Amino acid sequence: MSAEATNPGAPSRRRARARIDLRRLGRVALLGPTARDRVPDAIGHVSEAHRAHHPDADLAILRRAYVLAEYSHRGQFRKSGEPYITHPLAVTLILAELGAETTTLTAALLHDTVEDTEVTLEQVRAEFGEEVCYLVDGVTKLEKVDYGAAAEPETFRKMLVATGNDVRVMSIKLADRLHNMRTLGVMRPEKQVRIAKVTRDVLIPLAERLGVQALKTELEDLVFAILHPEEYERTRALIADNADAVDALAAVADRVRAVLREAGIHAEVLIRPRHFVSVHRVRIKRGELSGTDFGRLLVLVGEDADCYAVLGELHTCFTPLISEFKDFIAAPKFNLYQSLHTAVAGADGAVAEILIRTHQMHNFAEAGVIALGNPYTAVDAPDGSGAAAAPEAADGERHRDGERADPTRPGWLSRLLEWQESAPDPDTFWTSLRADLAADREITVFRADGTALGLPAGASCVDAAYAQYGDEAHACIGARVNGRLAALGTRLGDGDTVQLLLAQDAASGPSPEWLDHARTPAARIAITSWLAEHPEGVKPPAAAPRAPVASTAGRRAAANAVAELPGLPEATARLAGCCTPVPPDAITGFAVRGGVVTVHREECPAVSRMRAMGREPVEVRWGRAAACRVTLVAESFGRTRLLADLTETIATAGAAIVSATVEPPSEQRVRHTYTLQLPDAAGLPALMRAMRDVAGVYDVSRAQHPVGTI
Repeated sequence: MSAEATNPGAPSRRRARARIDLRRLGRVALLGPTARDRVPDAIGHVSEAHRAHHPDADLAILRRAYVLAEYSHRGQFRKSGEPYITHPLAVTLILAELGAETTTLTAALLHDTVEDTEVTLEQVRAEFGEEVCYLVDGVTKLEKVDYGAAAEPETFRKMLVATGNDVRVMSIKLADRLHNMRTLGVMRPEKQVRIAKVTRDVLIPLAERLGVQALKTELEDLVFAILHPEEYERTRALIADNADAVDALAAVADRVRAVLREAGIHAEVLIRPRHFVSVHRVRIKRGELSGTDFGRLLVLVGEDADCYAVLGELHTCFTPLISEFKDFIAAPKFNLYQSLHTAVAGADGAVAEILIRTHQMHNFAEAGVIALGNPYTAVDAPDGSGAAAAPEAADGERHRDGERADPTRPGWLSRLLEWQESAPDPDTFWTSLRADLAADREITVFRADGTALGLPAGASCVDAAYAQYGDEAHACIGARVNGRLAALGTRLGDGDTVQLLLAQDAASGPSPEWLDHARTPAARIAITSWLAEHPEGVKPPAAAPRAPVASTAGRRAAANAVAELPGLPEATARLAGCCTPVPPDAITGFAVRGGVVTVHREECPAVSRMRAMGREPVEVRWGRAAACRVTLVAESFGRTRLLADLTETIATAGAAIVSATVEPPSEQRVRHTYTLQLPDAAGLPALMRAMRDVAGVYDVSRAQHPVGTI
């Protein structure tokens, strides 16, 4: 922004210039030598680019903004020696070429006036309105004299909060950084590296999330040249040595055009050379590059259905590489990018990557949120300004047909705005921001009630808990993922269903191990804060056993002989302790030493292992005996009298406890394992329901692993 602004001979920029009369300047702009229907020659190229996207735009406000910017920056020069006005002009041109509406361009022309000149926000508001004032304020840096080393992170925090209300703030910042990166060569090498690292860690991920690929790709190349000069030069030489690679792609493009023409599909087929970083990544992935690796084909059509028609023709007439196919139309990326990606091989074996999208998708893929115009009004103003509602609503909500007009707010941006409030320390905010933006993908999981929850890829149940419950997640002790119990450290996948389990004890809190599983800044900040406030940690529940306790009744060899074995009348049947089958489970048996047959449930893992070893199963079936032995596992919260209540429930059901094991509490959870002798197998379902009804017990299941004492 203003890092390169200099004002030779002025001891203080705040005292160097008298107060500007904006009304007088406005009259000069309107009544001066420039005709009313023209803009000053210096921004003629900006007006042409703007009119290409908004033919009916009223350029009067741009004329006034340029006159103010030129006057207020007069006498200031960039480090390159150019008049400083060239910078806001370049930033405005970048945005105009991407299709930004008039209000954004006006703010871009003025974006450094409040920061570097005597112009005040009040003057901007009075002359250009609330919207322009808000955008200018959003990109204005905080003073180092006031914030010291925290000025940069706090400036980004300020910009992000402003972006939460109006995404056009970040659009201007990205264009501003792009022009500064283009002219960074005049800076000291160490300053170039520092700015490039911030661009890499913060600005490029933000450009990706806002979908502004045109800015993102150029920023990547500029950062690549500064931070990895040797790799950059190697890549540049590689591209130069393969300048004729476009011919190979042109041949494929001609064949694609012919195929689509024969199919009656109207499409535009373009060759898109890869940018430097893309070539570098492909070289690392594939090693030696062929001619078609230096670019991709872009097929543009009119309707969504045409995209799939093109795909069908290409996969019919060429050999597709199925592993390279991605459908981002049916499942858009979290930055709303839509396109079909595929790769096909021709008769000569050359592989070409192809992107298929509509013209509208392409416009959004290149310009992202900039292509939305003003996303906070239902319909853009006729002049293309998009000027409507000012961003006074703190939550930025403007609805169109019941939907939020700004598609970026509900996801990553909302989460970022929420957790930054819990990070008052600038260092914590800066570190957390970089970590949050490092996630290059987003997943959607579903709560038990069917509502969606957006999380970064790699998020765990811990992250889901804090995203859903905030600080109440301190009491979380486990989760069900897709209906099955899961530890809090379980990583979630796209489309998973998550039900979080909270302890009844309000004093419960997270353990330090949770930090190993927390992926989101919101979770990490909340856990770290709680641990700092409770250095003594969480005391285990008073009633929860501190060590395993086991009691085993005398064992009778034939106590479990409840199966009849055709052909082996003398054999003794014994129920396996690993799965403890009971009627009417489907069972199978395996002969062991001493004329004994061990009986397993069909789904027991031991059955697969035995068969893999070549052991022949023995046919078994249930006899008339109703008594059975079974092992149950109860998962519960730690609380007082839990063990007493469970054993009382078991006794009430008429079951005898053969053995019991209670594991030490882990993350406020207690696991009980009971081996029970039931007088009648038919009573097992009722017993399990009764155990689940005990306060604090959230699951009872049959054992599926060896228990040692059975």
